[in-house]
Amino acid sequence: MTGSTVQILIAMCAYMAVVIGIGIFFAKRANKNSENYFLGGRSLGPWVAAMSAEASDMSGWLLMGLPGVAYWCGIADAGWTAIGLAVGTYVNWLVVAKPLRRYSQVTNAITIPDFFSNRFKENKKVIMTISSVFILVFFAVYAGSCFVTCGKLFSQLFGADYRLMMVVGALFVLLYTFLGGFLAESASDFMQAIVMIFALVTVLIVGTSAAGGFSVVAENARNIPGFATFFGIAQPTVDAAGVQMVDAAGSPLFGEAGEYGFLKIISTLSWGLGYFGVPQVLLRFMAIRSSREIKKSRRIATVWCVISLTAAVMIGVIGRAYLPTTFQTASSAENIFVEMASLLFHPLFAGIVMAGVLAATISSSDSYLLIAASAFSKNIFQGILKKNATDKQVMRVSRITLIVVAVIGMIIALDEDSVIFTLVSFAWAGFGATFGPLMLFSLFWKRINRAGAIAGMLTGGISVFVWKLVLNPLGGVFAIYELFPAFILSCIAIVAVSLLTRKPSDEIQQEFEEAKTIEC
Repeated sequence: MTGSTVQILIAMCAYMAVVIGIGIFFAKRANKNSENYFLGGRSLGPWVAAMSAEASDMSGWLLMGLPGVAYWCGIADAGWTAIGLAVGTYVNWLVVAKPLRRYSQVTNAITIPDFFSNRFKENKKVIMTISSVFILVFFAVYAGSCFVTCGKLFSQLFGADYRLMMVVGALFVLLYTFLGGFLAESASDFMQAIVMIFALVTVLIVGTSAAGGFSVVAENARNIPGFATFFGIAQPTVDAAGVQMVDAAGSPLFGEAGEYGFLKIISTLSWGLGYFGVPQVLLRFMAIRSSREIKKSRRIATVWCVISLTAAVMIGVIGRAYLPTTFQTASSAENIFVEMASLLFHPLFAGIVMAGVLAATISSSDSYLLIAASAFSKNIFQGILKKNATDKQVMRVSRITLIVVAVIGMIIALDEDSVIFTLVSFAWAGFGATFGPLMLFSLFWKRINRAGAIAGMLTGGISVFVWKLVLNPLGGVFAIYELFPAFILSCIAIVAVSLLTRKPSDEIQQEFEEAKTIEC
């Protein structure tokens, strides 16, 4: 290990020590009861709610996955995705945040399955069980994507074995989540959101200068067919192993620009639909201390999101000019941020910048593990299997669940060639289609009933698997991102089944009206 590598490691260890310190600080308060552990006692201020929501949402793919896509095939795929996410962030805070904060207070819900089950006054906890199972499945995939990020980061930095580094990163995240629960997670996510945006903007500015300035970066992008347009896509010329080929002068080879038509644009913009169903963001809406502070949170979250997404896409574009042949596969291209930070900065400062990747990974994976743990321990164990379970028993089961989900995530992450962006896109589609339509109809349509809710969840969740694994490989119109058709099918199922079955009880409809006016 070189001297510069040691300095990077020192800086990152110092950062990790701070994160652990936050967990220890909040541990006592978090462990008072399950509501504090899973929802922080609904005490988040506007800045913490906004920044922690975005940090937990974006994860390591913002610093590795998104720049990697831009480096590999240009602006279009990464750019339209970023636009969809930015718009989705704003609309979600505008439309969903305040009604969910109020309604979750009325229904006394502290988890997303809690909310759906209480919303429809379930006796037999079918909605709670289905939603909890989907959360466990998709968050295992999400956790896997975060552990891939850890493995790639540490193996790229220290030249160590990918699998060993992935396991070390996963164990650190698991230890941290054990300690402090939701409050520690949200407080550290606030700090990590600051680190993430600082890292992105710093690498963007310094990287542009190192590549020869904006004009050189723009000229390089224009010279690659389809790279610099929103309506075309660059197509690297690769060999049978998927490795990009180079010409006699050592320059990367590209084929003719591919088409980026209307269907593809709709497909990538539909990433924004995912926001209506991702538990890590929806929980922040439920946990903010006052619905009156949501407007401020919305502005903070949107500004952070726009700056971060723009910087991430541009880093990929700059990287293609600065290091044109360093990464020759789609998977390795996701290391462009780490490589640029290593080359451009003093090791100690590079360690702080690289902590941005670690920050993104920790801020997301702890959310995923905690929500998955709450889905099983609070909703399945206490809600169904052992209704008289004490808080201490619920907490014990939640920690066992944390370990199980983390192990499954590590198994998913064993493949070093996993593309972070691909893993995230599948889990994102799963949550968006399973919970997004149901959340919107639950908040805004009085006629939705329990049967419609069950039909919508099952249709959305199953459609994601069928579209991704069966229909998507057929190409053509089926090549669209699975979130869009699954979301539409879920909406249709909710409306059709609700209208064909008995309307909700007077008690449910009265509570629906109450949630519109309650001040909290």
